[in-house]
Amino acid sequence: MKRLLIANRGEIARRVIRTAHAMGIETVAVFSEPDANALHVREATSAFALGGTTSAESYLRVDRLLDAALATNADAVHPGYGFLSENADFAQAVIDAGLTWVGPPPAAIRALGSKSAAKALAVAQGVPCLPGYFGDDQREDTFVAEAQRVGFPLMVKAVAGGGGRGMRLVRSADQLPPALKGARSEALAGFANGDLLIERALLRPRHVEVQVFADALGHCVHLGERDCSVQRRHQKIIEEAPSPAVSPELREELGRCAVALAQAAGYVGAGTVEFLVEGASHGNVSPPGRPKAKQPPGGAATHTQWGSVGAFYLMEMNTRLQVEHPVTEALTGLDLVEWQLRVARGEPLPLTQEQITFKGHAIEVRLCAEDEHYTPHTGRVLLFAEPPRVPGLRFDHALETGSEVTPHFDAMLGKLIVHAPTRTEAIDRLAHALDQTRLLGLPTNRAFLAACLRHPVFHEGGALIPFLADEGDTIRAMLLPPADAVLASVLAAAFGAQPPATVLPCPFARPLRWQHGEQVLNVVAQEQGQGALRVNWGERTVQACVSPGRVVVDGVTWPVAAVALGAGRWQVQAGAHTLELTDLSLAPRESVGGASAARELRAPFNGKLIAVHAQPGATIGKGEPLLVIESMKLEHTLAAPRDVTVDSVLVAAGQQVAPGQLLITYVA
Repeated sequence: MKRLLIANRGEIARRVIRTAHAMGIETVAVFSEPDANALHVREATSAFALGGTTSAESYLRVDRLLDAALATNADAVHPGYGFLSENADFAQAVIDAGLTWVGPPPAAIRALGSKSAAKALAVAQGVPCLPGYFGDDQREDTFVAEAQRVGFPLMVKAVAGGGGRGMRLVRSADQLPPALKGARSEALAGFANGDLLIERALLRPRHVEVQVFADALGHCVHLGERDCSVQRRHQKIIEEAPSPAVSPELREELGRCAVALAQAAGYVGAGTVEFLVEGASHGNVSPPGRPKAKQPPGGAATHTQWGSVGAFYLMEMNTRLQVEHPVTEALTGLDLVEWQLRVARGEPLPLTQEQITFKGHAIEVRLCAEDEHYTPHTGRVLLFAEPPRVPGLRFDHALETGSEVTPHFDAMLGKLIVHAPTRTEAIDRLAHALDQTRLLGLPTNRAFLAACLRHPVFHEGGALIPFLADEGDTIRAMLLPPADAVLASVLAAAFGAQPPATVLPCPFARPLRWQHGEQVLNVVAQEQGQGALRVNWGERTVQACVSPGRVVVDGVTWPVAAVALGAGRWQVQAGAHTLELTDLSLAPRESVGGASAARELRAPFNGKLIAVHAQPGATIGKGEPLLVIESMKLEHTLAAPRDVTVDSVLVAAGQQVAPGQLLITYVA
């Protein structure tokens, strides 16, 4: 292997480039038109333009990727994760072109890449599976009948799905038809395969996955488990290892099942076997016996240990490197990309199962372009600064000031990982690193992640999959900034372009009126010279000082960073708090208060409008769907904020919409 083409973009492309170069392997980056100046393009040995804007026009083009390999004399292809990483046809095309495929054999991808096929193989190996239906008959009537047999609640899943796409929780029979329709639509858009399965839903399990690795010589090991229970929209945002709820005995049993499944499929390379673990609590988990599961009629799987404490059930196997692989790397001290490249070259696994050791605790958070309600956002990064580098901290990203976040790819911006001797130390260090990260220009979940880590349920190791559903409002309340952080932010924005007088005081007071959320802040500031301000705010009189990068409020220093978003709008980070502010100082007072906004629905982000449920004159109840927008690989339903009567609908299905675009108006 002399020259490696990386069929991916962003942080995972940079991650593969780093290891390949350390091994003396040249790299080829590929890029779409928006990524022409991206970091992964600049860091690779050479680069090839795929053309196109969307993933379908670039990173999903098998023909263009093979053209890139031929044009650059690459002799191997690494798919990263996402895109074509679990596409057996792409793997076969790479092999047929005489190139080395850094991944599992196409036959193994087919056997395990389909949730249905993986479950059938698992049942044959005695790996426990949830009761469900994963047959070939995809008629709605069949699913309705099978759902009655399986029982509610149940999950609808895309057979070829991943990343939370094509998944729906169904609690009753009347919810099943729309769930099937929505999941199928999302699956077709995301994977070009609309096949579905259903399985019994566990409402309060943990999501625990096992990293496996196999070589072409018949050796297979596991590298421990990761707990990925903190999720939104069925997508992980916090992953840690070891799981706070997995005992050594359960770890051994999970690892045994994962290795058995991989070996049964003839697996080679890195893979992850994902399980739901039921009723597990820290220090109180012991695996039950594992009688071999039988295959009942209709393609369903069962397990006789249903409901027992610590029982686990297969979800799926991901036939690629996972987003969260750095957690395992931190815990084991291994480079999994290096292992991938060595195995692809035909080398044996570097270690046996007995030689693999685990040290300390590691946690990863996924930094995403989304707000605290998990709504994705696009835009330009106007300011980016990493937290100070300290031992045990790792930041995998492809960010820089000026980076453009588009609606064509996933919302994830990067991953912060901390490794520490204990779980408590890892939590504290990671939350502190998030506090010190500067990322402005668009909403992100930076502060939300830090609040999740500090929440007592997570801190004590008790977070299950419903953690964010249960505690989301509490976490959002933790994000509310203190009064002095708000004032520091207003002063940073108001005096950011023109700092206070540094020599002479000003005899005139300056009235400021700024809006933060629903709050309108009326502040009167008088410049006193030397950068000092005397600020009247309601009943408070505050002494403040504004200088580049900091605002002092009554003797307390707030590190600040502020960027102008345009039209009097600013985003400010004061300490760990991020605020969006609007300057209303020159606006008529009667225009303040958002009365017009209450009669409008505007697009919160870029996307394609795939369904319109509202019609002029219709009365829509609070929470009922108005329309559905597809953005960043997911479908997002915009619901009525209250009981409304629709006045006008200004868009149609199939239309591309932009942030702030007026979609619907309501009768006053």
